Amino acid sequence: MGKVVQGLQSGWFMREHDDSTTGSWLPVPQVPSQVHIDLLTNKKIPDPFVDANELAVKWIAEKDWVYKTRFITSRSSQTVTTDLVFHGLDTFATVTLNGTTILESVNMHTSYRVNISNLLNGTQENDLQIVFKSALLRGRELIDEHPEHTFHVRQTEASRIPVRKAQYNWGWDWGPILMTAGPWRPVVLEQYTARIDDIWTQYQVSPNLKRCSGHLYARLGAGVLEGDTVVLSLVYKDVEVVKQTCQVGLEGLVKTPFLLESPSLWYPHGYGSPARYELSAELFRAETKLDSQVKLVGIRRCELVQEKDDYGKSFYFRINGVDIFAGGSCWIPPDSFLAQMSKDRYVGWMRLMVESNQIMIRVWGGGIYEDDAFLDACDEFGILVWHDFAFACASYPVYPSFLTSLEEEARQNIRRLRSHPSVVIWAGNNEDYQVQERYKLEYDPEDTDPGSWRTSTFPARYIYEHLLPKWVQEEDPSAIYHPGSPWGDGKHSADPTVGDIHQWDIWHGQMIRYQDCAELSGRFVSEFGMEAYPHLETIRRVITNPGQQHPGSMMMDFRNKAGDHERRLMIYVAENFLVPSDLPSFTHVTQVLQAETMRYAYKAWRRMWGRPGARKCGGVLVWQLNDCWPTMSWAIVDYYLVKKPAFYAISRALRPLDVGIARACPIWTSGHADPMATNSCQFDVWISSSLQEAAEVDLTVKFISIRSGELVSETITTKILADANATTEVLENRCVNETQDPFIIHAVITVGGQVVASDTAWPQPLKYLDFSNRSVKVETSPSQDEITVSADLPVKGFVFEERQGLTLSDNGFDLVPGEKQIIQVTQGSISNGLGWTYIGANRSSEVVV
Repeated sequence: MGKVVQGLQSGWFMREHDDSTTGSWLPVPQVPSQVHIDLLTNKKIPDPFVDANELAVKWIAEKDWVYKTRFITSRSSQTVTTDLVFHGLDTFATVTLNGTTILESVNMHTSYRVNISNLLNGTQENDLQIVFKSALLRGRELIDEHPEHTFHVRQTEASRIPVRKAQYNWGWDWGPILMTAGPWRPVVLEQYTARIDDIWTQYQVSPNLKRCSGHLYARLGAGVLEGDTVVLSLVYKDVEVVKQTCQVGLEGLVKTPFLLESPSLWYPHGYGSPARYELSAELFRAETKLDSQVKLVGIRRCELVQEKDDYGKSFYFRINGVDIFAGGSCWIPPDSFLAQMSKDRYVGWMRLMVESNQIMIRVWGGGIYEDDAFLDACDEFGILVWHDFAFACASYPVYPSFLTSLEEEARQNIRRLRSHPSVVIWAGNNEDYQVQERYKLEYDPEDTDPGSWRTSTFPARYIYEHLLPKWVQEEDPSAIYHPGSPWGDGKHSADPTVGDIHQWDIWHGQMIRYQDCAELSGRFVSEFGMEAYPHLETIRRVITNPGQQHPGSMMMDFRNKAGDHERRLMIYVAENFLVPSDLPSFTHVTQVLQAETMRYAYKAWRRMWGRPGARKCGGVLVWQLNDCWPTMSWAIVDYYLVKKPAFYAISRALRPLDVGIARACPIWTSGHADPMATNSCQFDVWISSSLQEAAEVDLTVKFISIRSGELVSETITTKILADANATTEVLENRCVNETQDPFIIHAVITVGGQVVASDTAWPQPLKYLDFSNRSVKVETSPSQDEITVSADLPVKGFVFEERQGLTLSDNGFDLVPGEKQIIQVTQGSISNGLGWTYIGANRSSEVVV
């Protein structure tokens, strides 16, 4: 017989495990699921995302829970195997079938396959139950059971460290404490005579990209007999380019060599097509097909370039021979309850990456090994994936049972991800080397003995520098591995000359002004960020009491989980803006603050991309793209996929061809307010390009009075040949005639008469400028799918009040006299009005489209 697969999605019930009250079982709409989802559906708890309901559901974490279902399947014959496959159990789970324990899980990140052929009740119903023990309580027990290890932790409580569960469930500085449990990924029943366990490729692409050679593999599972055959094939656009019939040996592994001339390569978006081949395997016994498996795979040549140069040691990616500036985002789990994530939501998120010209996403180590739907979308859209192993902000142990579970977790997930061309690097952890530095744990870069690492006060080094690279090499030999993030060859994790850094001297640390981003670069900035409020609809949706809908209210502060956020956010706001007290205005200034930080950072650090041999900065990843619940955080898009202005600032800074202005900000060097220093005249202009050919560009630089809208100095016009995939410095250390009339510097570049990019540099700080009487005009087309915005005087931070389901082509922009901003409304309707504002606008007389 061929394989029969039955998903066990319906017919489930759940309850608290020690609740034996008759009739207490609650129906479960579908599996995958988690406890909070089902209790909320059955109206047993309030919505944890609303108001302070997070506190009202804390009790769930200390309880045990049980799920049950019944299913009917025929008893397996001697030639047919029946398996139950659990793709994810969260986390300490005991599974019984017809009263017999068949599985005990201790790891959320692994899947399990159990042969139940001899336990079935024939044609009768089979009872399946899964008891989930409290991960919170079990974690505390594990700490007591292992006094030989000191569980140093930097975020939340230490009980998370010995538990192989998504660490953010214990809460983080952007997320709630919501300890989940349940069958969080599918439960599947499979019946087969013999099966294929996995298929994959290993290959090398020649340096000239003209040839790809390697092997196609299939690992076979239970029931396979010597003499069975497997047909391995590779198909591109319906053309079979490789097909080979292989005899099955006793080892259960088949492989066949292949050679492709002029292969169709997978490229990141903006650099070429993300081409993929269809890899398939068919298992035959004589003429009968017993099983088959199909995957889409990509072929690309990927290198992490780490070469000594004038700045230290480079760190950037080269894909198919092309140096890639990796502008993008960090990614946290997209929901506190991952069982309710859908393929469509994943696709929606990844579309936003492409829409904003972002090319890399970093899967953070405190979450999960991401879902297949996430990785499929990255493959399809051409998004590079940096994936951390599941460790974050702690000192992890190395006792035997922990390492045994970890090995299965790591090998499973490397195998699952290795066929995805989007995955270009694995990193061992997130910020665990910073924990080593903070607590002064033992670390000697000159010590090369893994055995000594295991017995040191920082035993996790044994995982990151010995075990994980070994497992990666064995499972996916061509994969790139990096011991941690941040990491720089054993130097201090903040060393800007080597490896990647997390630049948190903006917001955290020294709280340096965002205008000084150019002084804060590294070889690869894999984290940095600035907080902002989400749009008003999101805030009002989850803070329901109008009396709490204002800055500084208890509910607003409760929802923002960042430590000292009140002081940090207010310092940055007060340094740069007149501080408003109403919610709409305060929301707006935080959003402009975040967008301005993104503008300064992405433009300055992309400028340092430089040219071959002098790639001072190889990439920038904002913390963070997304939220796991509706909140105030560093996210540039909120939980409901509503974009903040910072999203658009990044999109503009990562255009294939962009112009940047750096304007001196001397006001703070004197330590006090200085009206003349505010209006600095010194500036640079450069062009950043990711194009693969040089481009002839026309540059115009204007100097415009903020008070009158008139020119205060002669306009600069010039024609430049912008170098391919490089930074072209155009104007350096230039200065216009000093004037007491505050002015903006506005640069526009055109190609073939079409505007491709612009930038505007304002005097700093913005709070000293007079933004009155801007005469802003907002007009809509008759079909309401286009909005035109203009102004008589320079305008800072024009923002439409976005909402869920509305898609705009741009937002959070500046206005310059004589220019019009034309915004496309590509999804949703503005027929019920669309609020807007800008810095200095009179909120009481706000106009609505």
